[in-house]
Amino acid sequence: MSKPRDDRQKDLLLPALDQIIDMGHALVRLAALIDWKFLDDRFGSVCQTGPGQPGLPTRLVAGLFILKHMHNLSDEVLCARWIENPYYQYFCGELSFCHRLPFDRSSMTRWRQRLGEDQLVALIQESLSVAHNTGAIGPKDLERVVVDTTVQPKAVAHPTDARLMHRALTKLVGFAQRNNVPLRQSYLRVAKRAAIMVGRYTHAHQFKRARRQLKFLRTRLGRIIRDIRRKIDGDAALEARFGPLLDLAQRVRTQDQHQRGPKVYALHAPEVECIGKGKARAPYEFGCKVSIATPVTSPKGGQFVLHAKALHGNPFDGHTLGPVVADMEKLTGVEARRIHVDKGYRGHNHPHRLRVWISGQVRRVTASIRREMKRRAAVEPVIGHVKAEHRMDRNYLKGRAGDRINAVLAAAGYNFGLLLRWLADLLRAIIRDFAGSKYRLNQPSSAFFTADQLKNKTDATNEMPGMPSRRGDPAITNNGHAAPLVSPQSPPEPRRSWHPCSRRRRCTPRRARARQWACAAPAGSSG
Repeated sequence: MSKPRDDRQKDLLLPALDQIIDMGHALVRLAALIDWKFLDDRFGSVCQTGPGQPGLPTRLVAGLFILKHMHNLSDEVLCARWIENPYYQYFCGELSFCHRLPFDRSSMTRWRQRLGEDQLVALIQESLSVAHNTGAIGPKDLERVVVDTTVQPKAVAHPTDARLMHRALTKLVGFAQRNNVPLRQSYLRVAKRAAIMVGRYTHAHQFKRARRQLKFLRTRLGRIIRDIRRKIDGDAALEARFGPLLDLAQRVRTQDQHQRGPKVYALHAPEVECIGKGKARAPYEFGCKVSIATPVTSPKGGQFVLHAKALHGNPFDGHTLGPVVADMEKLTGVEARRIHVDKGYRGHNHPHRLRVWISGQVRRVTASIRREMKRRAAVEPVIGHVKAEHRMDRNYLKGRAGDRINAVLAAAGYNFGLLLRWLADLLRAIIRDFAGSKYRLNQPSSAFFTADQLKNKTDATNEMPGMPSRRGDPAITNNGHAAPLVSPQSPPEPRRSWHPCSRRRRCTPRRARARQWACAAPAGSSG
C-alpha cells in the first residue's frame, strides 16, 4: 500500500460543513488546535512510497480513533454515528456533508494492526501538547507524578475446568469437520450434558459427583485429541493447521488448579493472565496489568494521563517503575523530579531512588512533599474513569498487541475528553466575563451619579405633569459633581452582636443553661 494522501475537496452539490455547524463548538475548536501534520507524519511512516492504492487519510484514521475512545463507542456504533453527526465529519477532516461512509468498518482494525502501540502513542503526546498550549497543564505538573497499576480485563467468560474442556472438545470436533477429518466419535451430546451437570453438582455441594463428571469430560477430550493426531499423522499441512489448537487443548486437559506457571483461561485468548489485586468484589481478574501515570498536582484542565502501558507476565510493580518512568520522560520531554507510588512498589528498580516517594514514608518528608503524598490517591479516580468511560474495562482487541493498543487508545480518549470539557468551560467563562463587563459598563453606579446624568433625570422629571421641579437641588453641588445620595454624617449601621443562641451547635445541658442565662441577662451587661 502506498502512502496515504488527503485530496478531499468540497462537493458543489452537497452542503459545506462549515455552513451548517457551529464553528464555536468545542469539537470544532479542538480540531483547530490539534497538529494533524504531526499525526500524519507518524501514521504515514508505516506506509511505503510505491505502487498500490493509497490508504485512508491519516486525519480520518486519527479522528476515528479519538472519537471512538473519547465517547466509548464500538466500531459499528461509531460508523453509524459518523454518518449522522456533522461535527464528527468535520473533526475527521471532511469538507462537505457525507451521506455514505467513505471507508469500511474493517479499515479501523487494519489500521490498528498496522500502526501498533509505537505509533498510536503519538495521540497521547498530541493530547498533552494541546493541553500545554491551551493552559490546561503546565510544565511543573509534568515534573511531579503519580504512578500506579491496574488490571485491564479481557473479554472472556469466567474460566472453569468444565467449560474450558467442553469448549476445547467442541472446537476440535468442528475444526475436524471443516477440514474433512473423519472422527470415530464426536462425544458432543454427552460432553454437553457432563459440562452442565458439573455446574449443577457444584452448586448443590455434591463435589464427588462433580469430579466424576469432570473426569468424564477429561477422558473424552483426550480421546478426541488422540483420534485427530492419528488421522493427520504424516500430513504436514494438516499438522500445521491443527497444531496450535491441539496444543491448547492438551494444556487445558492436563492443567491443574494448584500448578505453578502460566495456565490457559480462554481458548480464543491464551495470553490472558489471572491477577489478584486484593479487591473484595473481584478477588481475581483475567486480563493484563496496565501502568498509569498522572500528575500529583491539580492541573487547571484536570488530571491528564501522562503515560499508559500494558505489562504482560503479571510483573512485580516495583520492577516496572524504571522502564515506565523512562518511557514517560521520553513521551513528555520533561524529567520527573518526584514520583509518588504506593507500598506495592517497595524494592523498585528506578535508578534515582531518592526521587521516589512511597506512601507512608516518614524520612526526608517535608511539608510540601507531605501535601503531595496526600494527593497520591488522585490516580485512583483517573483509573476508574479510564476503565468505565473509555473502553479499558473490557478489552475486545485480539492478542497481546491488542492489549497494548487498547491501553494507549483509552488513555488518549480520556485526555481528549478532558480537553473537550476544558475548551467548553473556557468558552463559557470568556462569554460570561465579556457579558458581565458589558453589563457593568452600561449600568451606572448605585451610589453616585454624574452631574449630567442627574440633570437629565431632573429634566425628565420636570416634564412630567403634576411633579414638582427639582432645579437647584442641593444634591448637585460640589463643583458640578453629584453628591452621594447617602449622607456621610448618617451613623453607620450597628454590627449585629454575638448571641449564644445564634450558634448552631449541639445542645447539651450545660450549654442550655448557659444560653438561658445569656438570654435572661439585660442587654449591654457583662459578667
